Amino acid sequence: MPLFALICFDKPNALDLRMATREAHLAYVRENLAMVKVAGPMLDAGDGMAGSLFVIEAETRDAVEAFNAADPYQQAGLFGQVEIRGFRATLGQL
Repeated sequence: MPLFALICFDKPNALDLRMATREAHLAYVRENLAMVKVAGPMLDAGDGMAGSLFVIEAETRDAVEAFNAADPYQQAGLFGQVEIRGFRATLGQL
């Protein structure tokens, strides 16, 4: 099954929104662990959370878009930019 990188950049100065929505986001990701292979926050220069990175296994890009659309972070308006790219794992294990 294809892999995709879902790269989400927080809007500036959105840490309070991220923290207020974090538990709902984590619960949503846990409910979708069959497709989420690796996930975690991206960090800024000061090690503060500033975005999210996922490696997702899905049949189509549309499925990744649907996953992102239902994420509480996305629904709360946390992300300023989202990129979805096909991904090919060459080294390491998922």
